[in-house]
Amino acid sequence: MPLINLPNFTDDLLSEFAARQTTRVDTPVIQPAEPFLDIAGEDLRRRIFMTESETGASLCLRPEFTIPVCIRHIETATGTPKRYSYLGEVFRQRRDGASEFYQAGIEDLGDINISSADARAIADATGILRRLLPGRRLRITLGDQAVFEAVVQALGLPLGWQKRLIHAFGNMEQIETLLARLVSPQFVTDLDDDVARLIAADDEAALVTHINETMQATGYSTNASRSPVEIARRLKEKLVLSETRLDDAAFRVLQEFLSLNVPLVNASAALAGFADAAGLKLGNALSRFDGRVAAVANAGVDLSVVEYRAAFGRPLDYYTGLVFEVAAEGSSAVLAGGGRFDRLLTFLGAKNRIPAVGFSLWLDRIETERARA
Repeated sequence: MPLINLPNFTDDLLSEFAARQTTRVDTPVIQPAEPFLDIAGEDLRRRIFMTESETGASLCLRPEFTIPVCIRHIETATGTPKRYSYLGEVFRQRRDGASEFYQAGIEDLGDINISSADARAIADATGILRRLLPGRRLRITLGDQAVFEAVVQALGLPLGWQKRLIHAFGNMEQIETLLARLVSPQFVTDLDDDVARLIAADDEAALVTHINETMQATGYSTNASRSPVEIARRLKEKLVLSETRLDDAAFRVLQEFLSLNVPLVNASAALAGFADAAGLKLGNALSRFDGRVAAVANAGVDLSVVEYRAAFGRPLDYYTGLVFEVAAEGSSAVLAGGGRFDRLLTFLGAKNRIPAVGFSLWLDRIETERARA
């Protein structure tokens, strides 16, 4: 079906995709909802337009392209490395702008040179925007979820708290709420006495038996809910998390890390200095970060327009490392955004791990920015 009401710079955009040796693909507008609900994150879940098939399967209008492009790659058993480009409509509720709009982008799958692929994604996004917005100065904000994960892990928090903090990466309000709970724990007081006794005794088998007997006696079905084993483990985790307290020194370390905001050219030194002062071993995460900075410079990106913010993330749960956004100087509108999603294809059913990075372009915002020139 031909695309209508496309912006007048579409030919230039497609020319850029071709010059970057991408394969243009399209995906169905109607998508299975489950991958987006399970993987994309709460921010996107709240904005999706849902429907059902005649058999009751959950479907949705395509809210973004990354997941559909990855599913298509897996289903067609295409080898890697592979570079895809796309241009089409997406459908999701937005705080500003229409709920049906055009996005374009590039997904770079299977390149094992992580630093080089990350740098290429940033260079491609900014290179395309420079063509579409000639003479306009761009600014790039960069974050790294892998560095944040390394800091949280080095502090030695229980795995459950690590997962909660990592899941909240990029949402400072949510992170601050979690940190407040860590500093002032809210102890669980609503546990059944027998359950509390069995958890305290660390007797999982007896706890599972007790939960199963209680479920049987109350007629509580496990068909569409968690099993007694899952419930027991969740209760244990809930109790451990409620009793965990982040000491003042560790709290200050996290606060200091999240406050880092420096030009990318100074970011490696700032992170190394932070780790040394805090006594944290961030080894591989910092090495990968340093390698990316060098690769970004080698890709021809002007480092003076790139800012590293330690707390910066993007509202999609599938990112695993680099995250970035590009805007025009003097404007707050995000024109391009993307990052690395190395675990996504495995979650979607790929038999082998496939490293991946990509970005999307917001065509309506680019069109608005062109009109301001």
